[in-house]
Amino acid sequence: MNADLKVKTVPEEFAGQRLDRALAQMFPEYSRSRLKAWLLAGTIKVDGGSPRPRDPVMGGESIELKAEPEVIVAAAPEPIDLDVVYEDDALMVINKPVGLVVHPGAGNPGGTLMNGLLNHSAELGRLPRAGIIHRLDKETSGLLLIGKTLEAHTALVRLLADREISRHYVAVCNGVLTGGGTINEPIGRHPVDRKRMSIRPEGKPAVTHYTVLHRFAAHTYISVALETGRTHQIRVHFAHRRHALVGDPAYGGRLALPAGAGDALIAMLRSFRRQALHAAELEFMHPDNGEVLKLEVSPPADFEDLLAALREDAR
Repeated sequence: MNADLKVKTVPEEFAGQRLDRALAQMFPEYSRSRLKAWLLAGTIKVDGGSPRPRDPVMGGESIELKAEPEVIVAAAPEPIDLDVVYEDDALMVINKPVGLVVHPGAGNPGGTLMNGLLNHSAELGRLPRAGIIHRLDKETSGLLLIGKTLEAHTALVRLLADREISRHYVAVCNGVLTGGGTINEPIGRHPVDRKRMSIRPEGKPAVTHYTVLHRFAAHTYISVALETGRTHQIRVHFAHRRHALVGDPAYGGRLALPAGAGDALIAMLRSFRRQALHAAELEFMHPDNGEVLKLEVSPPADFEDLLAALREDAR
C-alpha cells in the first residue's frame, strides 16, 4: 500500500492553537490518536520540520501528511466463507453465523471472522481489528459492520461512539413480558467470574430498549435496540430482570421447562444450547456519500425452529 500524501495549509484563524488540535480539524478523516502517532513518527511535516504535538501553530504553515498505516493485525488470513450482505470500496457488512468467533484470542487463535476478513482483503490488515467496528458474541448471529479504509473506519467508529449507528436485535426470553420498556443499568466485569459481566454500580452506563413482538405461554419474542454497546449487554440486562434469554449458557441459569409444555417444545428447549439472540437490522449513514443504509437479515434456521415450536405449542 503506497503512502497517501496530502498537503494542506494551516488556516490563519488557527493561529495560537496546539498543533495536534489544528491537525484534528484539518484532517477529520483520521483519529486524533493516529494523527499524533504519525506526527511523532515523522510522517507529518510542518514546513519540512517535525514539531511537537503541543507546539502552537502560527497560521500559514505547510502541512505534509503521509498516511501510511503500519500492519497492525497479527492474525493470519484463512479461507473462511463470509456471507457478505453489502460491500463497496469503503465498507462491508457481514451476516455472522452462529459459532463464529469475531476476534482471535485465548483458545481461539484462528478460524475467526478476522482471519476470514484478512483472506478476503489483505488491506484490512492495516486497520485496527481488520476494520471490524463492533462485535457479536460467538453464539450470536447477525449483522457486523467493517470499515475497509482508514478514513471509513475512523468515521464509522465515530458514528458508533456518537450513537448514530442503529442496531436492532430479535431475541426470545424466558417468562412473559407485559410490555416494552427500557433497561438502564450500568454493566461491569463480574467480581468473581472474569469471563462474565454483571450489573455493577461502578460499571459503564448501559441502556437497552425493547418491544414485545409476541407473547407465548412462558416466553416472549422481543425486538431490542441498543443505545450503548457494552459486552454481553442484552444478555446481562434481561438476566437481571429475571427474563434471561432462552439457551443462554452464561446467564440463563438452570433450564426451566414451562408447565404444560408439549413434548416437541420441551425437546426444542433442551436442545437449544446458545442464547436466542440475532442482530437483525443495521442502519447508518455511509461515511463517503452520506446515504443512509438500512440492512436486514432473517434469523438463522435454529432460531426460526425455536419460534415455530413456540407457536405450535401455543395452539
